[in-house]
Parts: sequence; structure tokens; C-alpha cells
Amino acid sequence: MAGYTAADVKRLREETDAPMMECKNALEEADGDYERAKEILREKGKAAAGKKAGRATTAGVVAFAASADNKTVAGVLVESETDFVSKNEGFVAMAQEIADYVLANGAPEGNPMDDPKFKEFAENIVAKFRENVQIPRAFRLTSENPIATYIHHDKTKGTAVVSEGENAGSEAVRKVAVQAAAFPPEVVSKDQLPQDKLDAEIELETKRAIDEGKDEKIARNIAQGRVNKEYIKKVVLLEQPFYIDPSKSVSQYLAEEAKGAKINSFVYLGVGV
Repeated sequence: MAGYTAADVKRLREETDAPMMECKNALEEADGDYERAKEILREKGKAAAGKKAGRATTAGVVAFAASADNKTVAGVLVESETDFVSKNEGFVAMAQEIADYVLANGAPEGNPMDDPKFKEFAENIVAKFRENVQIPRAFRLTSENPIATYIHHDKTKGTAVVSEGENAGSEAVRKVAVQAAAFPPEVVSKDQLPQDKLDAEIELETKRAIDEGKDEKIARNIAQGRVNKEYIKKVVLLEQPFYIDPSKSVSQYLAEEAKGAKINSFVYLGVGV
């Protein structure tokens, strides 16, 4: 064991979380040079990332970072193969480091994995946990008002909600962020729904009513009602039944509890989405 000690192996293991034998072999290959051994492990992590790249990532975590005034928020989705890894405190901490980086430097356009820095982030996590890791989403939002955020207790999904008005960023708006995480909508308001999507839903519901034996004219009326009652209340945030009191829509809740607050936009991050 010339050139390094058992304490060096232990320290390298603690710092990199690489298997003990790999730490020992890296120190031997580096002739006891500790920093070089860390580099060797990192290079092996890159190689491991390449070999594991095709494996499905069905687990993961969401991490947010925010400025002191909450007017700038960054978020990332970091996926792994198993929840055994994604629930590890070290994995969660590394995801948080990526969110902190995005807060400071911004998010790349397109797929983060096409960005060299994010590819390096993923390789470093692979080197530590020996599973395929992907970073499919990253964003940074800025607003004149505080941005409300929510991450589910298991960290598998989260939302950031941008609002304006007298009660922007209030606790009531944060509850809307909870709503958007629990029942992920597609848009904030009805006027944001593309007409072609509405037309497609009406056609589907018309066929459904006809198949149920209704006359075509009646079927179209039934279809319109179903789209308003079912589809729109599912995909439009402000039209959804509010999770605390389903007798109210999210819009009604805001009017009562956060008068003057207007939801401008939201970002939803979720594992597998």
C-alpha cells in the first residue's frame, strides 16, 4: 500500500461515495496522488454514465432554489433508475446543487443534457450512485413579485406560480401552487386553451354521446356540456375544483382569500412527465 494509507481510502470513499475497492484501485493507479485518484474516479464515472445511458429513469426528485426575495426561482428535475437512489440524502443534495447553479447562472435552452455543464452534473451523480441519471428539465423564472413554490413531501413533483396584484406571492397563492402540483393543469385560464384541442374534445364527446344512442344534434349539446364540466375543469387551473374545498373553483378561492391576485403562469415539474 505504498504511497497511500487506509485513511486515504476511507477519505476518498467518503468524499466520492465510490465503492471501497474502486477507491483503493484509483489510489494505486495514481501512485498515492489523492487528487489524481479523485480524477480517475470521475473519469470512470463518465464511462459508467455512457454505459448506463440507455436505462430507464423512472424515479427522481425536484429541487428549487430561490433568491432572498423569492422574485427569482430556479427548478430542476433530476431522474434516476430507482427510488432507492433518489431518496438518498446525497442524491437530493446534488440535485439541490444543480438548482443553485441554475439560480446563479440560468437554465440552458432545450434539453439540459445537451449542455456540457449539465452533462457533467449527471456524470458526477452517476459516478457516485452507479445508476443512469438524466436532467430532463431546468428553468429559471423572474418576476416583479414573489414567486410561490411548492414541492411535494416525496420530492417527486413541484410547482412554481407567478402572480401579480395586491396579494401576489401570498400564502393563498402558495396553496394554488399545491393545487397545481396535486392536479397538474395544462393552462392557467380558458382563453389559453387552443381551439383545435377544444374542437377535438367536442368531437370525441359527440361520438361518445352518439354511441350512447343520442341524436347527433342532442349529442353535440351533450358534448359541449361534458367538455365544460369535465375537460376544462381538469386542464384549466382557475377552473379546477379547489383541493381544500371542491365546492369552489380555484378562481373563486382566490377571489375570496387573495383578492387582487392574478395568476400569470406556472411551471410544473414531475418525475416521468
